Amino acid sequence: MGINTRQKNVYSVGQVNAYIKNLFAQDFMLERIAVKGEVSNCKYHTSGHIYFTLKDASGAIACIMFAGNRKGLSFRMKEGDDVVVTGSVQVYERDGKYQLYAREIVLDGAGALYVRYEQLKRELAEMGMFAPEYKQPIPKYIRTLGVVTAPTGAAVRDIQNIARRRNPGVQLILYPALVQGEGAAASIVNGIRALTALGVDAMIVGRGGGSIEDLWAFNEELVARAVFDCPIPVISAVGHETDTTIIDYVADLRAPTPSAAAELAVWQLEEAENRIDAMQAEMTRRMERRLEAGRNRAQALLLRMRRVSPESRLNAKRQYALDLEARMELYMERALERAKHRLALLAQRMESCSPLKKLGEGYALVTDEDGRAVRELEQVKAGMRLNLRMLEGDVAARVEEITCRKRQMQEP
Repeated sequence: MGINTRQKNVYSVGQVNAYIKNLFAQDFMLERIAVKGEVSNCKYHTSGHIYFTLKDASGAIACIMFAGNRKGLSFRMKEGDDVVVTGSVQVYERDGKYQLYAREIVLDGAGALYVRYEQLKRELAEMGMFAPEYKQPIPKYIRTLGVVTAPTGAAVRDIQNIARRRNPGVQLILYPALVQGEGAAASIVNGIRALTALGVDAMIVGRGGGSIEDLWAFNEELVARAVFDCPIPVISAVGHETDTTIIDYVADLRAPTPSAAAELAVWQLEEAENRIDAMQAEMTRRMERRLEAGRNRAQALLLRMRRVSPESRLNAKRQYALDLEARMELYMERALERAKHRLALLAQRMESCSPLKKLGEGYALVTDEDGRAVRELEQVKAGMRLNLRMLEGDVAARVEEITCRKRQMQEP
Protein backbone atom coordinates (compact mmCIF):
# COMPACT_ATOMS: atom_id res chain seq x y z
CA MET A 1 0.00 0.00 0.00
CA GLY A 2 1.44 3.30 -0.97
CA ILE A 3 1.95 6.27 1.33
CA ASN A 4 0.04 9.52 0.77
CA THR A 5 2.72 12.18 0.96
CA ARG A 6 0.19 15.00 0.85
CA GLN A 7 -1.00 14.20 4.37
CA LYS A 8 2.56 14.32 5.89
CA ASN A 9 5.29 17.13 6.32
CA VAL A 10 8.35 15.89 4.49
CA TYR A 11 11.68 17.81 4.82
CA SER A 12 14.95 17.48 3.05
CA VAL A 13 18.12 16.52 4.89
CA GLY A 14 19.51 19.99 4.40
CA GLN A 15 16.38 21.54 5.88
CA VAL A 16 16.60 19.36 8.94
CA ASN A 17 20.33 20.12 9.42
CA ALA A 18 19.69 23.83 8.99
CA TYR A 19 16.86 23.68 11.52
CA ILE A 20 19.00 21.91 14.05
CA LYS A 21 21.87 24.37 13.45
CA ASN A 22 19.45 27.21 14.11
CA LEU A 23 18.37 25.58 17.35
CA PHE A 24 21.98 25.38 18.47
CA ALA A 25 22.59 28.99 17.47
CA GLN A 26 19.67 30.20 19.55
CA ASP A 27 20.95 28.46 22.68
CA PHE A 28 22.93 31.11 24.53
CA MET A 29 24.78 28.57 26.70
CA LEU A 30 26.15 26.79 23.62
CA GLU A 31 27.50 30.07 22.22
CA ARG A 32 30.14 30.25 24.97
CA ILE A 33 30.77 27.08 26.86
CA ALA A 34 33.79 25.63 28.67
CA VAL A 35 34.25 21.87 28.44
CA LYS A 36 36.80 19.85 30.40
CA GLY A 37 38.20 16.58 29.16
CA GLU A 38 41.14 14.54 27.87
CA VAL A 39 42.64 15.18 24.44
CA SER A 40 42.69 12.32 21.92
CA ASN A 41 43.11 12.01 18.14
CA CYS A 42 44.92 15.36 18.08
CA LYS A 43 46.02 16.39 14.58
CA TYR A 44 47.72 19.61 13.48
CA HIS A 45 46.66 20.19 9.85
CA THR A 46 48.97 21.84 7.32
CA SER A 47 46.38 24.58 6.95
CA GLY A 48 46.95 25.52 10.61
CA HIS A 49 43.69 24.09 11.91
CA ILE A 50 43.76 21.67 14.85
CA TYR A 51 41.38 18.68 14.94
CA PHE A 52 40.96 16.66 18.14
CA THR A 53 38.47 14.80 20.31
CA LEU A 54 37.64 15.74 23.88
CA LYS A 55 36.58 12.79 25.99
CA ASP A 56 35.94 11.66 29.50
CA ALA A 57 34.62 8.48 31.07
CA SER A 58 31.06 9.11 29.88
CA GLY A 59 31.48 10.37 26.32
CA ALA A 60 33.35 12.25 23.63
CA ILE A 61 32.88 15.34 21.48
CA ALA A 62 34.62 16.36 18.26
CA CYS A 63 36.53 19.62 18.42
CA ILE A 64 38.25 21.98 16.01
CA MET A 65 40.38 25.10 16.50
CA PHE A 66 40.75 27.20 13.40
CA ALA A 67 44.13 28.71 12.55
CA GLY A 68 42.79 32.20 13.27
CA ASN A 69 42.12 31.24 16.89
CA ARG A 70 45.54 29.68 17.53
CA LYS A 71 46.53 32.69 19.66
CA GLY A 72 44.19 31.21 22.28
CA LEU A 73 46.57 28.25 22.63
CA SER A 74 49.83 28.99 24.48
CA PHE A 75 51.20 25.43 24.47
CA ARG A 76 51.45 22.53 22.04
CA MET A 77 48.56 20.22 22.72
CA LYS A 78 49.22 16.49 22.72
CA GLU A 79 47.48 13.20 23.37
CA GLY A 80 46.41 12.69 26.98
CA ASP A 81 46.48 16.38 28.03
CA ASP A 82 43.74 17.34 30.47
CA VAL A 83 42.42 20.62 29.12
CA VAL A 84 39.61 23.10 29.44
CA VAL A 85 38.28 24.14 26.02
CA THR A 86 36.28 27.35 25.74
CA GLY A 87 34.24 27.93 22.59
CA SER A 88 30.84 27.31 20.99
CA VAL A 89 28.94 24.14 20.02
CA GLN A 90 27.62 24.35 16.45
CA VAL A 91 26.23 22.03 13.77
CA TYR A 92 28.13 21.28 10.62
CA GLU A 93 25.25 21.25 8.11
CA ARG A 94 26.86 19.16 5.45
CA ASP A 95 27.47 16.14 7.66
CA GLY A 96 24.71 16.79 10.18
CA LYS A 97 27.20 16.59 13.03
CA TYR A 98 27.76 18.95 15.91
CA GLN A 99 31.22 19.81 17.22
CA LEU A 100 32.97 22.16 19.60
CA TYR A 101 34.63 25.14 17.88
CA ALA A 102 37.46 26.08 20.25
CA ARG A 103 38.55 29.67 20.79
CA GLU A 104 40.73 29.12 23.88
CA ILE A 105 42.41 26.03 25.30
CA VAL A 106 44.17 25.89 28.66
CA LEU A 107 45.64 23.05 30.65
CA ASP A 108 43.55 21.86 33.55
CA GLY A 109 44.86 22.18 37.15
CA ALA A 110 48.56 23.17 37.49
CA GLY A 111 48.75 23.32 33.75
CA ALA A 112 46.04 25.94 33.76
CA LEU A 113 48.03 28.02 36.20
CA TYR A 114 51.03 27.76 33.93
CA VAL A 115 48.92 28.95 30.99
CA ARG A 116 47.68 31.89 33.06
CA TYR A 117 51.28 32.59 34.01
CA GLU A 118 52.37 32.65 30.37
CA GLN A 119 49.42 34.81 29.30
CA LEU A 120 50.06 37.40 32.04
CA LYS A 121 53.78 37.36 31.30
CA ARG A 122 53.06 38.04 27.63
CA GLU A 123 50.57 40.83 28.41
CA LEU A 124 52.88 42.61 30.86
CA ALA A 125 55.79 42.31 28.44
CA GLU A 126 53.68 43.93 25.73
CA MET A 127 52.92 46.77 28.15
CA GLY A 128 56.67 47.34 28.57
CA MET A 129 56.76 46.47 32.28
CA PHE A 130 59.80 44.24 31.75
CA ALA A 131 61.74 46.87 29.78
CA PRO A 132 65.27 47.51 31.12
CA GLU A 133 64.91 51.29 30.84
CA TYR A 134 62.44 51.18 33.74
CA LYS A 135 64.83 49.31 36.02
CA GLN A 136 66.17 51.33 38.96
CA PRO A 137 69.75 50.77 40.12
CA ILE A 138 70.15 49.23 43.55
CA PRO A 139 71.96 51.72 45.87
CA LYS A 140 75.47 50.56 46.61
CA TYR A 141 75.52 51.73 50.22
CA ILE A 142 72.15 51.39 51.97
CA ARG A 143 71.26 52.16 55.57
CA THR A 144 67.79 50.58 55.73
CA LEU A 145 66.58 47.43 53.96
CA GLY A 146 62.89 46.55 53.79
CA VAL A 147 61.85 42.90 53.57
CA VAL A 148 58.38 41.71 52.52
CA THR A 149 58.10 38.01 53.39
CA ALA A 150 56.67 35.61 55.94
CA PRO A 151 57.83 36.35 59.52
CA THR A 152 58.80 32.70 59.97
CA GLY A 153 60.66 30.46 57.62
CA ALA A 154 64.07 29.99 56.08
CA ALA A 155 63.86 33.07 53.82
CA VAL A 156 63.77 35.70 56.58
CA ARG A 157 66.41 33.84 58.63
CA ASP A 158 68.75 33.66 55.65
CA ILE A 159 68.34 37.38 54.96
CA GLN A 160 68.98 38.25 58.62
CA ASN A 161 72.08 36.07 58.87
CA ILE A 162 73.63 37.36 55.63
CA ALA A 163 72.89 41.01 56.49
CA ARG A 164 74.33 40.63 60.00
CA ARG A 165 77.48 38.99 58.66
CA ARG A 166 78.08 41.51 55.89
CA ASN A 167 77.18 44.71 57.70
CA PRO A 168 75.52 44.79 61.15
CA GLY A 169 75.00 48.54 60.74
CA VAL A 170 72.31 48.10 58.09
CA GLN A 171 68.83 48.22 59.63
CA LEU A 172 66.36 45.51 58.54
CA ILE A 173 62.65 46.38 58.55
CA LEU A 174 60.40 43.33 58.13
CA TYR A 175 56.81 43.51 56.96
CA PRO A 176 55.25 40.16 57.95
CA ALA A 177 53.21 39.28 54.89
CA LEU A 178 51.17 36.31 53.78
CA VAL A 179 53.08 34.66 50.96
CA GLN A 180 50.69 31.80 50.16
CA GLY A 181 47.00 31.17 49.96
CA GLU A 182 43.97 33.44 49.97
CA GLY A 183 44.77 37.10 50.59
CA ALA A 184 48.52 36.64 49.98
CA ALA A 185 48.64 38.96 46.95
CA ALA A 186 46.91 41.80 48.84
CA SER A 187 49.18 41.27 51.85
CA ILE A 188 52.31 41.51 49.67
CA VAL A 189 51.02 44.69 48.03
CA ASN A 190 50.31 46.23 51.46
CA GLY A 191 53.83 45.36 52.57
CA ILE A 192 55.36 47.06 49.52
CA ARG A 193 53.31 50.19 50.13
CA ALA A 194 54.05 50.26 53.88
CA LEU A 195 57.82 50.01 53.38
CA THR A 196 57.62 52.65 50.64
CA ALA A 197 55.94 55.00 53.13
CA LEU A 198 58.76 54.35 55.64
CA GLY A 199 61.32 55.39 53.01
CA VAL A 200 63.67 52.41 53.10
CA ASP A 201 66.66 52.54 50.75
CA ALA A 202 65.95 49.19 49.06
CA MET A 203 63.44 46.37 49.35
CA ILE A 204 63.46 42.57 49.08
CA VAL A 205 60.17 40.88 48.16
CA GLY A 206 60.14 37.10 48.25
CA ARG A 207 59.80 33.77 49.97
CA GLY A 208 61.23 30.27 49.89
CA GLY A 209 60.65 27.77 47.13
CA GLY A 210 57.58 25.71 46.41
CA SER A 211 55.16 24.54 43.73
CA ILE A 212 53.56 26.85 41.23
CA GLU A 213 50.46 26.90 43.42
CA ASP A 214 52.57 27.90 46.46
CA LEU A 215 54.28 30.71 44.55
CA TRP A 216 51.18 31.90 42.73
CA ALA A 217 50.73 35.09 44.78
CA PHE A 218 53.93 36.41 43.17
CA ASN A 219 52.41 35.77 39.72
CA GLU A 220 49.37 37.95 40.34
CA GLU A 221 49.03 41.08 38.23
CA LEU A 222 48.19 43.07 41.38
CA VAL A 223 51.59 42.27 42.89
CA ALA A 224 53.42 42.82 39.60
CA ARG A 225 51.95 46.31 39.23
CA ALA A 226 52.80 47.18 42.85
CA VAL A 227 56.43 46.20 42.23
CA PHE A 228 56.53 48.12 38.94
CA ASP A 229 55.03 51.29 40.50
CA CYS A 230 57.26 51.17 43.59
CA PRO A 231 59.60 54.21 43.67
CA ILE A 232 62.09 52.26 45.79
CA PRO A 233 64.39 49.72 44.08
CA VAL A 234 62.97 46.22 44.51
CA ILE A 235 64.90 42.93 44.52
CA SER A 236 62.77 39.86 43.88
CA ALA A 237 63.80 36.69 45.72
CA VAL A 238 61.16 34.03 45.18
CA GLY A 239 61.94 30.35 45.60
CA HIS A 240 65.11 28.66 44.44
CA GLU A 241 67.27 29.27 41.39
CA THR A 242 64.95 27.30 39.08
CA ASP A 243 61.77 29.11 40.22
CA THR A 244 60.78 32.12 38.15
CA THR A 245 57.74 34.30 38.87
CA ILE A 246 56.20 37.32 37.21
CA ILE A 247 57.71 39.78 39.70
CA ASP A 248 61.17 38.45 38.78
CA TYR A 249 60.67 40.10 35.39
CA VAL A 250 59.12 43.29 36.82
CA ALA A 251 61.54 43.85 39.71
CA ASP A 252 64.58 46.09 39.34
CA LEU A 253 66.84 43.11 40.11
CA ARG A 254 66.21 39.38 40.41
CA ALA A 255 68.04 37.25 42.96
CA PRO A 256 67.93 33.47 42.61
CA THR A 257 67.44 32.99 46.36
CA PRO A 258 66.69 35.15 49.44
CA SER A 259 70.30 34.65 50.57
CA ALA A 260 71.55 35.96 47.24
CA ALA A 261 69.19 38.92 47.56
CA ALA A 262 70.75 39.86 50.89
CA GLU A 263 74.23 39.53 49.33
CA LEU A 264 73.19 41.90 46.54
CA ALA A 265 71.45 44.45 48.78
CA VAL A 266 73.74 44.72 51.82
CA TRP A 267 77.20 46.10 51.24
CA GLN A 268 80.07 44.38 53.03
CA LEU A 269 81.57 46.56 55.75
CA GLU A 270 85.02 44.94 55.65
CA GLU A 271 85.22 45.33 51.90
CA ALA A 272 84.20 48.98 52.18
CA GLU A 273 86.84 49.59 54.85
CA ASN A 274 89.50 47.98 52.68
CA ARG A 275 88.37 50.09 49.76
CA ILE A 276 88.49 53.24 51.87
CA ASP A 277 92.02 52.37 53.02
CA ALA A 278 93.06 51.77 49.42
CA MET A 279 91.46 55.03 48.32
CA GLN A 280 93.14 56.89 51.19
CA ALA A 281 96.53 55.44 50.24
CA GLU A 282 95.95 56.33 46.61
CA MET A 283 94.84 59.83 47.61
CA THR A 284 97.98 60.23 49.74
CA ARG A 285 100.18 59.14 46.82
CA ARG A 286 98.43 61.53 44.48
CA MET A 287 98.69 64.39 46.97
CA GLU A 288 102.40 63.71 47.43
CA ARG A 289 102.90 63.69 43.67
CA ARG A 290 100.95 66.92 43.33
CA LEU A 291 102.86 68.53 46.19
CA GLU A 292 106.15 67.48 44.64
CA ALA A 293 105.02 68.82 41.30
CA GLY A 294 103.95 72.05 43.04
CA ARG A 295 107.30 72.37 44.73
CA ASN A 296 109.14 71.85 41.47
CA ARG A 297 106.94 74.38 39.74
CA ALA A 298 107.41 76.89 42.57
CA GLN A 299 111.17 76.38 42.39
CA ALA A 300 111.11 76.91 38.64
CA LEU A 301 108.99 80.06 39.03
CA LEU A 302 111.33 81.32 41.75
CA LEU A 303 114.31 80.84 39.49
CA ARG A 304 112.44 82.53 36.69
CA MET A 305 111.49 85.44 38.95
CA ARG A 306 115.06 85.77 40.03
CA ARG A 307 116.14 85.93 36.42
CA VAL A 308 113.60 88.58 35.48
CA SER A 309 113.66 90.60 38.76
CA PRO A 310 115.19 94.14 38.75
CA GLU A 311 117.85 93.06 41.22
CA SER A 312 118.78 90.14 38.97
CA ARG A 313 118.91 92.42 35.96
CA LEU A 314 120.97 94.98 37.91
CA ASN A 315 123.36 92.25 39.04
CA ALA A 316 123.62 91.08 35.45
CA LYS A 317 124.45 94.63 34.33
CA ARG A 318 126.95 94.93 37.13
CA GLN A 319 128.55 91.69 36.13
CA TYR A 320 128.61 92.87 32.53
CA ALA A 321 130.28 96.12 33.64
CA LEU A 322 132.80 94.16 35.68
CA ASP A 323 133.50 91.99 32.66
CA LEU A 324 133.98 95.10 30.53
CA GLU A 325 136.27 96.57 33.18
CA ALA A 326 138.32 93.40 33.29
CA ARG A 327 138.49 93.33 29.51
CA MET A 328 139.53 97.02 29.47
CA GLU A 329 142.22 96.37 32.06
CA LEU A 330 143.47 93.48 29.96
CA TYR A 331 143.41 95.61 26.84
CA MET A 332 145.21 98.44 28.72
CA GLU A 333 147.85 96.06 30.03
CA ARG A 334 148.42 94.71 26.57
CA ALA A 335 148.54 98.24 25.12
CA LEU A 336 151.01 99.32 27.81
CA GLU A 337 153.14 96.28 27.12
CA ARG A 338 153.17 97.10 23.44
CA ALA A 339 153.94 100.76 24.19
CA LYS A 340 156.72 99.80 26.58
CA HIS A 341 158.12 97.46 23.99
CA ARG A 342 157.97 100.15 21.36
CA LEU A 343 159.46 102.73 23.75
CA ALA A 344 162.28 100.36 24.53
CA LEU A 345 162.97 99.97 20.82
CA LEU A 346 162.92 103.73 20.34
CA ALA A 347 165.10 104.25 23.39
CA GLN A 348 167.51 101.75 22.00
CA ARG A 349 167.51 103.51 18.67
CA MET A 350 167.89 106.91 20.36
CA GLU A 351 170.65 105.59 22.48
CA SER A 352 172.44 104.38 19.42
CA CYS A 353 172.13 107.89 18.00
CA SER A 354 172.82 109.77 21.25
CA PRO A 355 175.72 112.35 21.17
CA LEU A 356 176.63 111.29 24.66
CA LYS A 357 177.27 107.84 23.42
CA LYS A 358 179.49 109.28 20.69
CA LEU A 359 181.19 111.41 23.25
CA GLY A 360 181.73 108.32 25.39
CA GLU A 361 183.48 106.73 22.43
CA GLY A 362 186.09 109.54 22.35
CA TYR A 363 184.31 112.06 20.18
CA ALA A 364 183.66 115.69 21.20
CA LEU A 365 181.07 118.28 20.23
CA VAL A 366 182.73 121.34 18.75
CA THR A 367 180.97 124.67 19.10
CA ASP A 368 182.10 128.20 18.34
CA GLU A 369 182.15 131.01 20.79
CA ASP A 370 178.45 131.61 20.20
CA GLY A 371 177.62 127.98 21.00
CA ARG A 372 176.84 127.02 17.42
CA ALA A 373 177.88 123.54 16.43
CA VAL A 374 180.79 123.42 14.06
CA ARG A 375 179.96 120.74 11.50
CA GLU A 376 182.10 121.78 8.55
CA LEU A 377 185.69 122.73 8.17
CA GLU A 378 184.83 125.95 6.36
CA GLN A 379 183.37 127.26 9.62
CA VAL A 380 186.78 127.08 11.30
CA LYS A 381 189.49 129.69 10.91
CA ALA A 382 192.96 129.91 12.34
CA GLY A 383 193.10 131.61 15.70
CA MET A 384 189.41 130.99 16.26
CA ARG A 385 188.36 129.97 19.72
CA LEU A 386 186.40 126.76 19.94
CA ASN A 387 184.68 124.92 22.76
CA LEU A 388 185.12 121.12 22.88
CA ARG A 389 182.35 119.44 24.78
CA MET A 390 183.45 116.05 25.95
CA LEU A 391 181.67 113.42 28.00
CA GLU A 392 183.29 114.39 31.25
CA GLY A 393 183.56 118.16 30.67
CA ASP A 394 184.31 121.06 28.30
CA VAL A 395 187.65 122.16 26.87
CA ALA A 396 188.38 125.67 25.53
CA ALA A 397 190.80 125.61 22.59
CA ARG A 398 192.25 127.86 19.92
CA VAL A 399 192.71 126.86 16.30
CA GLU A 400 196.36 126.76 15.42
CA GLU A 401 196.29 124.96 12.10
CA ILE A 402 193.65 123.68 9.71
CA THR A 403 194.29 120.56 7.70
CA CYS A 404 191.76 119.51 5.06
CA ARG A 405 191.68 115.73 4.55
CA LYS A 406 189.43 116.05 1.58
CA ARG A 407 192.09 117.88 -0.33
CA GLN A 408 194.66 115.36 0.59
CA MET A 409 192.49 112.61 -0.67
CA GLN A 410 191.92 114.43 -3.93
CA GLU A 411 195.66 115.06 -4.62
CA PRO A 412 197.40 112.49 -6.76
